[in-house]
Amino acid sequence: MADFVAAHFIKVQQEFALHGIRIDYRPASPGPRSSTYTSYGRPNLDSAKLEALKMDGKSRFFVGLGSNVGDRLDMIEKACLEMEAEGMQVVRTSGLWESKAMYVEDQANFLNGVCEVISTDKDPKALLIKLKSIEERLGRVKVIEKGPRSIDLDVLLWNHESYEEESTELPISVPHTLMREREFVLRPLCELVPNEMLPSPYVPYTFEIHLAKLLAKEESSVNDPSARKSFMSTQVQLSSSLPPLAPLDPYRKTQIMSILNVTPDSFSDGGVNNTTDMASLKATITAHLENGAKIIDIGGQSSKPGAISITAEEEISRILPAIQAIKEITAANGHYSCAISIDTYRANVAKAAIEAGAHIINDISAGLLDADMLPTIAKLRCTYIMMHMRGTPSTMTTPQHTTYNGDLVHTVGSELLTRVRAAEAAGIRRWRMLLDPGIGFAKTGEQNVELLRRSSLHSEYRMASRIARIDINLTNRVDGYL
Repeated sequence: MADFVAAHFIKVQQEFALHGIRIDYRPASPGPRSSTYTSYGRPNLDSAKLEALKMDGKSRFFVGLGSNVGDRLDMIEKACLEMEAEGMQVVRTSGLWESKAMYVEDQANFLNGVCEVISTDKDPKALLIKLKSIEERLGRVKVIEKGPRSIDLDVLLWNHESYEEESTELPISVPHTLMREREFVLRPLCELVPNEMLPSPYVPYTFEIHLAKLLAKEESSVNDPSARKSFMSTQVQLSSSLPPLAPLDPYRKTQIMSILNVTPDSFSDGGVNNTTDMASLKATITAHLENGAKIIDIGGQSSKPGAISITAEEEISRILPAIQAIKEITAANGHYSCAISIDTYRANVAKAAIEAGAHIINDISAGLLDADMLPTIAKLRCTYIMMHMRGTPSTMTTPQHTTYNGDLVHTVGSELLTRVRAAEAAGIRRWRMLLDPGIGFAKTGEQNVELLRRSSLHSEYRMASRIARIDINLTNRVDGYL
């Protein structure tokens, strides 16, 4: 039987290798399983780092996050902040996935995610006690088992070990008993540790294979795979008045972003939109909304090649009246709803804009041009578009910045992945991130065309490199593209 499993695993391994995903096979160790602790190996876990954590009196946990009552996103983010206030380090998070309720199905859809946590708690029970205390502080009231909940926090994984304690008050089993049957757990977990495995006596499949097997089982239960009872997708919030972006939902609607430059020197509309003439500005904004714009991206500083830099104070003075104009129009006419995006690479401009009512920060530098940007975004808890660029608007067209050694898509993806890691280290949650490959920025005309022509490969690179499920915002910047 073991030979059959190994042979089958090799076939699966080869299939996944075609998509740039490495899968390792590790047979389960023979012998009886301990009733309390069981060690197990994980292919992509750095054992030295884990041992260093243990020597420092710390452990690595993965915590499941869920909510289906009230403002689900806000509740999950508050739970992460509460964990940090308790002394836990939230290292990184998955995206948030919307799913229909399981078990008790007559209730609202859930948002679910997973976060990686470093804590000094000696075992999962100690951590779970803290998590339940956080649930209570956030107002969770348990009415029925597996029923609606404003916040749900569960310990999924712990170090290299299993843990089980049967208690009438707070029973716990780690790895979580129902993990393998829950797509809403496996999908976010696969964003973070796709190649790690459950302990013996489970079949030594990675989480990615467990997910593939679960999906195959569900699809085989219906004649038409497209007739699945539900499609899970990541969710990225635009604003409270708009549905979130859901890129995997086959019935999703395209959200149109329009550009509103309030600058005298932008490439296509410089000097057209003057914030000193509010009547004209409001007429332009209304025209954008009438033509289907759901996101209005305000630019207060030109980013065309060779653009002259202005002060942050001047940039703020340009964008705040435009934000106010949009708010007044949408408040006066219930037919209009939109998210306000601000095109800036300055942290203090981002802060002023969000506090004035904007929802999204669109940063051409992904935090490279202002060291305060990433920690500021983390504190603001707003959606953040990170664009790929090299240099500055003044230098990005030089050969130094437009020369790419190796494959263009993979290089752009790799450099974006570096920025994702920096954003996570600063405390930005993955469900707040959108990526932009930066067409027209630090690329030649030929490279712009190649990025567009190979746009489907951005998703393939994202999967293979573990950018996984951070949604891609593919835009044409006219000033740099032409």
